[in-house]
Amino acid sequence: MMSITASFFAAVLPMTFFLSVIWLMDKYEKESLRFVAMHFIWGAVGAIILGISGSFILKFLTGLIGHTSHFGWPIETIIFAPFSEELSKGLFLLYSINSKQFDTVSDGFVYGSAIGLGFSMTENFIYYIIFKTNFHSWLYIVIIRTLFAGLMHCIATGTFGAYLAKAKFSTGIIKYILPFAGLALAMFIHFLWNISVSFEGAYFNSFLFITALIVFFILGYKLPLVYEQRIIEHELLEESSFGLIPKSHVAILSSNVRFRKGWIAENIRKSYSRFAMRLAFNKTQFRKCNGNMKSLIAGEIEKNREAVRSLLSNNILAD
Repeated sequence: MMSITASFFAAVLPMTFFLSVIWLMDKYEKESLRFVAMHFIWGAVGAIILGISGSFILKFLTGLIGHTSHFGWPIETIIFAPFSEELSKGLFLLYSINSKQFDTVSDGFVYGSAIGLGFSMTENFIYYIIFKTNFHSWLYIVIIRTLFAGLMHCIATGTFGAYLAKAKFSTGIIKYILPFAGLALAMFIHFLWNISVSFEGAYFNSFLFITALIVFFILGYKLPLVYEQRIIEHELLEESSFGLIPKSHVAILSSNVRFRKGWIAENIRKSYSRFAMRLAFNKTQFRKCNGNMKSLIAGEIEKNREAVRSLLSNNILAD
């Protein structure tokens, strides 16, 4: 049995590193670290407990507890685990989606990924401390679970989060279809991964699968960012035509140039960028929702407009 300390760091450090990378990839509006951490902790604690409990209940209901045949283990790994674990991980997203901080598809990727990485961190730690072997074999398991199983959990739940975010501001029947489709896709990703590693000699297939999954995740994360850039440009050009925002600021606010100093007074640069982007996203959301949500977002639009107007009311342009 390897050292608990070594296993702890081997489980925690890679997952927190991956989480920081994903958080930094959200270039338009960084999510609250506190809110991201809540999702990570849910994955590491709550989802683990519910996932294990769910698998136990499924085994009990199907009579597989204590079953030693060669059918029992594959059923538990390939079918029960994807179902109970993805449902457990996604449960917190059904709560957090009601927050104002959960308002774009990229937000869904970030929050879902945080849960998946937290889940993988705890699951990996359990594997590491019970893996009785020499150091080289233990290190091999660490590398494989970090680069493959860890990313699978991240991508599966991140995908579900993205579907939920899309559903939040959709209308009609698609609003109700997207959450189920996202959860089914997350389970399917998990199911395919478990199949790819469940049989002897499947290492090459698992490598191909996780490579394809990473490409899918990167594209799935980047495309919403491109879409969000277009939203910012379109909505802020409209605000510029109303006289709220200088037209020269629109291209800056919708690109990484906004992180540079000098284009506006430094003491308000970050606040101005944040309120302007929230205004753009709120305007798009207003068009896609109805009922009580519409009135709430209308209030957010006016609040953000007023914040932008207040910041620009004085001589804020850099000399």
